[in-house]
Amino acid sequence: MRVLHVNGHDMAYAEHGAGTPLLLIHGTLLDQRYWAPQMEPLGERHRVVAPSLRHFWPARWDGTGDDFTIAQHVEDVAAFIEGLGAGPVHLLGHSRGGHIAFRVAQRFPDRVRALILAEPGGSLDETLQPEQRASGAPAPPGMPLAEAVARAAERVRDGDTDGGLALFVEAVVGPGAWERSPERIARMQRDNARTLLGQINERRSPYTRADLGAIRAPTLLVGGADTSPMFLSILDAMERGIAGAERVDIPGTTHLMSDEDPAAFNRAVLAFLEERG
Repeated sequence: MRVLHVNGHDMAYAEHGAGTPLLLIHGTLLDQRYWAPQMEPLGERHRVVAPSLRHFWPARWDGTGDDFTIAQHVEDVAAFIEGLGAGPVHLLGHSRGGHIAFRVAQRFPDRVRALILAEPGGSLDETLQPEQRASGAPAPPGMPLAEAVARAAERVRDGDTDGGLALFVEAVVGPGAWERSPERIARMQRDNARTLLGQINERRSPYTRADLGAIRAPTLLVGGADTSPMFLSILDAMERGIAGAERVDIPGTTHLMSDEDPAAFNRAVLAFLEERG
């Protein structure tokens, strides 16, 4: 495992292949290991680099401190890109990592050659809400994600790790998702369970029309065809609001599409990047 010192913090990362760097940013409760199904296939054409964000495995964080924020992770990823010393990168982020990748492309456009967002997490401001929501129709059923994070973190803090993880995972993916989780995914989520304590106060801003309009990098949006409506609404808004954005929905998959059907996911990524170096 390699380490790059960034913003006073050692970021551990995995690497495979050669060529234009392709940086993979993991989501909530995961880490660099999440991208194991992508490392070799994508590494055949690119220098694939998968870091673990601040406080995620292999770190063993106790949940204290005030540096678990979107802003800090954005600054860390931007500095990591600079630290690689290889120029702008292709940047791929999944879920919360997709939100971070989006903000890096927005704030540091000179460091991103192409942007791939796999069901980026977050929320839409009022100007981006679907028409039926803007007109006062009820929100889709299910627990609001912020509430799920808070309740899951409380269980983790009280020692009920699996109970907290089940609550969060099912709020994101759907009923029964925790029981269906592959063991390698569940192990990662247990290793990173206490990061939920930081996520309660991560201060994540909603996406705005101006935010979407600020993205200049060629952008691919990737979704699971059977995913949650909350992710579909974000993908729909980004498809409308990011100039020239392309979109691929992976059949038969949900929020963890890159793990559920890695072959289809990898093909979509490589096809998009083929003309972009």
